Amino acid sequence: MNKIKLLLSGFFLLVSLCSYAQKTEVILKTFKYGKVDPAEFDTKGTGVDSAASAVALFDTGRGWFEISPRTKNFVYIYERHTRYKIINKNSYDLANLEVSLYRDTDAETILDNMDAATYNMENGKMVVSKISKDAKFSEKQDKNFTVKKFTLPNVKEGSIIEYKYRIKSDFIFTLKPWYFQKEIPVLYSSYQIRVPEYFSYKATAAGFILLKTSNELQNETYSSGGSQIQATVKQSTYLAEHVPALKAERFITTLQDYISKVEFELSSTQFPGSMYKEYTSTWPKIVSTLKDEEKFGSFTDKRSYNKTLVQQLVKGETNPDSIVRILFNHVKNNVKWNDEHSKYATFTTPKAVFEKKSGNSADINLSLYSLLNETSVKAFPVLLSTRENGMHPGFPMLTQFDNVIVAVLIGEKYLLLDATDKDHVPGLISYQNLNHEGFRIDLEQKNGEWMSLEEEKISKKTITYSLTLDTDNKLKGRLFLSANHYEALGRREHYRSSANEEEYLKKYKGDKPGLSISNYQLTNLNLVEEPLSEAMDVLIEDNVEEAGNLVYLNPLLFDQTKENPFKLEERKFPVDFGYPTEENYRITIEFPKGYQLDKTPKNEKMILPDESAVFVFMTAAEENKLLLNSKITIKKALYTSEEYKDLKELFKNIVRKQAEQIVFKKI
Repeated sequence: MNKIKLLLSGFFLLVSLCSYAQKTEVILKTFKYGKVDPAEFDTKGTGVDSAASAVALFDTGRGWFEISPRTKNFVYIYERHTRYKIINKNSYDLANLEVSLYRDTDAETILDNMDAATYNMENGKMVVSKISKDAKFSEKQDKNFTVKKFTLPNVKEGSIIEYKYRIKSDFIFTLKPWYFQKEIPVLYSSYQIRVPEYFSYKATAAGFILLKTSNELQNETYSSGGSQIQATVKQSTYLAEHVPALKAERFITTLQDYISKVEFELSSTQFPGSMYKEYTSTWPKIVSTLKDEEKFGSFTDKRSYNKTLVQQLVKGETNPDSIVRILFNHVKNNVKWNDEHSKYATFTTPKAVFEKKSGNSADINLSLYSLLNETSVKAFPVLLSTRENGMHPGFPMLTQFDNVIVAVLIGEKYLLLDATDKDHVPGLISYQNLNHEGFRIDLEQKNGEWMSLEEEKISKKTITYSLTLDTDNKLKGRLFLSANHYEALGRREHYRSSANEEEYLKKYKGDKPGLSISNYQLTNLNLVEEPLSEAMDVLIEDNVEEAGNLVYLNPLLFDQTKENPFKLEERKFPVDFGYPTEENYRITIEFPKGYQLDKTPKNEKMILPDESAVFVFMTAAEENKLLLNSKITIKKALYTSEEYKDLKELFKNIVRKQAEQIVFKKI
C-alpha cells in the first residue's frame, strides 16, 4: 500500500484503534418510548452549534440475530430509537422518515414494527400527536426496492419528534451501519450489536469522533422448530456523547468519508457440522470470487465474439498505444453510458452490450477489458469507490467498491481507461473516479494490488482579453478561452448539455453582468485530445466607475476570486481538489489619450512552503497599454489538514490581491 493510501486511510485506522483500545465497560443509558421530560423542550445548540436548527436528544440502536421460523436460517434484527428537538423550520424535514427495504426471489427485508409521534407544549401541557395511517405509504422504486415513507403531524418550531422502528432482514452479508454524527448536533448516540459465534464480521470505524467501546462474550439461546441452540455471542458496544454537527466543507469527496460511523461486512462463517467458509476475508478470496462471478469474470471470459471483433478492428496493428486507442474509441463511440456506476455488468456477454449499445460503467469498461485481452496489451480491471460513494477503507471489503475501470501496462507505466464518455481519452477518467486509489485485479493469477488513481497532469484554463477602453468607459475587444484535460472536459460537457449554442452563451453570461458576446467561435470540440478553444468579440459595460477625474477598473473583471473558499479556523478534513489545476488570466487594455495610469497593483508572488501551490500577479505598462497577468497554480490534488492553514493564507492573499483596482487619471 503506497503513501497515498496510508495518508487517506490513516484516520480510519486511527479512530478504529483508539476506539477499540478502550476495553472498559460501557454502560448505556435507557430511553423509554413516549416518556418525554418537559425539560427537553428547552434544549438548544451550544458552542460551535449554537445556531443549530435541531438537536438529536438521543439516537440509539441495537442489532442482533434470531432464527427465522420461515426459513429456519439466521436473520438480522435492527432496532432504532431516536428523538429530536426541532428548533426552527430548517429542520422540518426530520419529520419525514424513509426506510428502504430490499427483496429478491427467496429473501426479504421487512419493517417489523414502527412507532412515531410529535410532542408540543401548549398552555403548559404536553400534547401528543401520533402518526396517522394516511401519513404512511410505500413507494416501489424497482422490482427489488420498496421505500416506506412516514410523515409526522403538527411539527412546528419547538416540537419534539420521536421514532422507534425495527427491521428484520434475511440479508446478512453487510449489516446496517450506524452513524454517530449528523448534520445537527447529537447529545447521545449508542449502538450495540450481538453476533453469534458462527459469524465473523469485519467492523470498521471511521470519522473524527472518539468512540467509547467495549466487547464481551456472553451466552445466548436460539430457538428453532421446538429445539434450542446454545451459542456464545460477542456483544460489541459503541458510544459517543456531545457529538458536534458535521458541517459541509468545500473541496471534499463526500461527507460520508468523514462522518463518524461503524460498518460491518461478513468475513467468514463456521456452523456446527459444516466447513469453515470465507467470504471476503482476504484480497485473493475477493479476486477468486469475482473471477467466478457471472457479471464479472465469466462476463469477460466470453471470447469468441471478442476475438473476431478485435481482428476486424486492429487489422494487424502491433503498436500498443495504437491498439489501445482503436479499441478504446470503438467502445466509447458505440456504447452509451446510462449514468449508472457499478462493479458488475448487467449483461452476461460483451456481445449483448454492443448489441444493446448502452449499459452501466461495468458493461462498458469490462467490455473494453475483454477486447484488450485478445491482444498483446496487458490489461487489468481496476475496482474503485467513486467520490460520491466515499473512500474505500483499504481493508478486504468488496461491498465498498461501486465502479470498475481498466488499466493497461504500456512500457513500465499503467495507463487508466474509462470509456463511459465520448470526451474521455486514454489517461483521462471520470472526475468521479478520481478517488486516489483503486484495486487492480489480475483475474488469471487471482490476486491484485492497490494502485494510484492520482492525476499528475495539470489541467489548465487560460483566459485572455485584448480590450480597448473608450471615453464612455466601455471595454471592447476580443476574448479567448483555452482549456485542456479536465478543464476542457468540463467545458465540453457544458457545451454538449446545452440545447444550442445560444443557450450555452446565455449560461456563460449569466454571472457576468454587462457582458455582450458576438462572433463566437469554438475549436476542437470533437478533437478531444486537443485543447478546447473559444474566441468571441466582447463588449463590456458597467464594469468601470468614474469619480471626478479618476476612473476605476478591476482588471480581473468576471474572473476575480471574491471570497476565500477556506473559512474555518481549523479543518479536520483533507482539502481535495480532485486534480491539479492552473488558472492563467491575461489582459491587455489599451486606454484613450488623455488618460494616464495613476495607480496599478504591485507585482507579487506567493508560494507554499513545499512549492505545491503558487500565485503570481504581475502588471506592466507601455505607452497607452496596460498588461496584467494573474496565475494560480495548484500542483497537487490533495492537501492534508496540517497544510490547511498555509492554503487558507494563500487564498486570503489571492482574494486581497485580485480585489485591487487600476486607477486612471484624466488629464
